Amino acid sequence: MTPVLATSGATLSDGLAALGIALPVDARAQLTAYLTLLEKWNRTYNLTAIREPERMVTHHALDALAVLRELGMKDVRVLDVGTGGGVPGIPLAIARPAWHVTLLDPNHKKGAFLTQAAIELKLTNVDVAVSRVEDFIPEVPYDIVISRAFSDLATFVDASARHLAPGGRLVAMKGVHPDEELAELPATVRVVSAPSLQVPGLHAARHLIVMELQ
Repeated sequence: MTPVLATSGATLSDGLAALGIALPVDARAQLTAYLTLLEKWNRTYNLTAIREPERMVTHHALDALAVLRELGMKDVRVLDVGTGGGVPGIPLAIARPAWHVTLLDPNHKKGAFLTQAAIELKLTNVDVAVSRVEDFIPEVPYDIVISRAFSDLATFVDASARHLAPGGRLVAMKGVHPDEELAELPATVRVVSAPSLQVPGLHAARHLIVMELQ
């Protein structure tokens, strides 16, 4: 189980500590198992462009968990749009077992991986939907609809706002501060916050754009 032990001089445990996230031993084991499974499946199914196991720690696990402080601690329903290999949804579901997380992606091979991962990791708070976000019909709307590298902000809002519960928030994980994309948002959207995130071991700009409907 060596793939997730080190990254840029910092272990997974060090990264969690830097983020101020305290996880029980079983949750840390689940994160390790998830990244190991992702690395294994990625050899065949091309789930992520990141192939170095140690970079999966920073670019997937820690990058996903860095958003927790901005999302709050209450029990919520989360929709992860265009989840790909399960980021940020699976790390969030591991860290917050009281949350219910739906992993949404139109790719059937990725859906097969996500389903297997949820089974092997015993993530009872996760379900998988293989669908385009525009075609997805959930039984209940979501408190948080989140995406990472899904699209520009206006497209994300247009496709995903229909899945938001009253008072819910749309959350986009971005790299550099997306000034041009923010300028193109419709007047029906209010940007609640756009904090810069510091991800341990990830030497790149990261921002979170938190939005709500007016």
